[in-house]
Amino acid sequence: MNFKTVAEAFNHYKGYTLEQLEQRAAEIKGLIERDANVDINALNIELTGIKEAKANLADKAAEQRGAAVNVITGQSQGAKPTFDAETVFDTREYRNAFLKSLMGQQLSDVEKDAYNVAMKEAEKRNDDYNTSTNAAAVLPTAMLNEIIKKARTIGGLMGECRAFAVPTKIAIPIGTPSSKASWHTEGDAVETEKATVSNITFDGYEIIKIFSISAKVRKMSIAAFESYLTDELTACVMECIADALVNGTGSGQGTGLESGVTWVKTSGSTQNAIEIANGGTITYDDVVDTAALLKRGYAQGAKWAMNNKTLYNVFFKMNDSNAQPIFVAKTLGEKAAGDVGRILGFDVVIDDNIADDVIYLGNYSKYLGYNMPEGIVIETSKDSGFRKGLIDYRAMAIADCKPIIADAFVKLYIATA
Repeated sequence: MNFKTVAEAFNHYKGYTLEQLEQRAAEIKGLIERDANVDINALNIELTGIKEAKANLADKAAEQRGAAVNVITGQSQGAKPTFDAETVFDTREYRNAFLKSLMGQQLSDVEKDAYNVAMKEAEKRNDDYNTSTNAAAVLPTAMLNEIIKKARTIGGLMGECRAFAVPTKIAIPIGTPSSKASWHTEGDAVETEKATVSNITFDGYEIIKIFSISAKVRKMSIAAFESYLTDELTACVMECIADALVNGTGSGQGTGLESGVTWVKTSGSTQNAIEIANGGTITYDDVVDTAALLKRGYAQGAKWAMNNKTLYNVFFKMNDSNAQPIFVAKTLGEKAAGDVGRILGFDVVIDDNIADDVIYLGNYSKYLGYNMPEGIVIETSKDSGFRKGLIDYRAMAIADCKPIIADAFVKLYIATA
């Protein structure tokens, strides 16, 4: 559903039970994490309507317990709203409390309650976020969703890969392509086939970024500060993950395509890379041979990935055996985030974290992923900026990334030495 206003969403959900409201809120969170093309603004409107419907249920419960209700404001008198530890990060009260605390503004009593519940929940969730100050807080759900959405719309492999939010050191089963069915002779027994499953385990590596802004932040509106913080966190935290998806070494950081796959350039059943000698040129035959290396089960949904310079220097100038351009540009109406055209029928994704003259072909949407189990934590300090009137903000996230199945990727490149 696509609601245009919060009131419209509230009117739709006000007759739902608490269980139904929480189920839909979980579905929306899953949509935001999996689908880069969803309308984040519409979903945030729907989430706000769901929260107000939950508050309406709480008001009705308070009324039934004998609490007086103000007929003008519709708010229960004598009974402050209570906050659930699991859903407090979704509430409007916590969002306001989070932003006000970073700006050094006064919190209302209700916002204090929401903030305190959230802090206790954050402490229980993960000891990785222990801190010596009370000014650290986990991003509200709506802000985190907006950051992830913005990062995906930037394009590149970040917009293509899978996003996980699971505890570290937990093995996650991932299905791999199965064999096709076979013709059956009537009356013969059919043997069962066990599904092939590959397990992936994410580690927990720290991403830290400190940025400073002047003390005039106290005079900004909450909406303006939220917008600034969203842009800053997208740039520092999510772009760090985006680079690691390609170049991460796996040592104290996520593992990228370059080091996470063992590239075999010699011919044989294990070959998954074609190397062109240093100073050489990539030809049409090389591109065709690279596409042939990708196993059939992984080809569906596969895309080429390269940087912008490689696209223009190599593929814009390349023709096939019929003297036709190998690269077919997409029209403006056909373009998705990051997709610019097709080569041999496979979409092309531009990611400037990839080195020059290096091209990957693979199914990134299924078999390349990153994990951020606890969102992003923000901590504020005035100590280092005392003389300059600055306020320091430290963003920290626990994250990891890696190729899930190495067979889902092949590589074409020009050697550098």
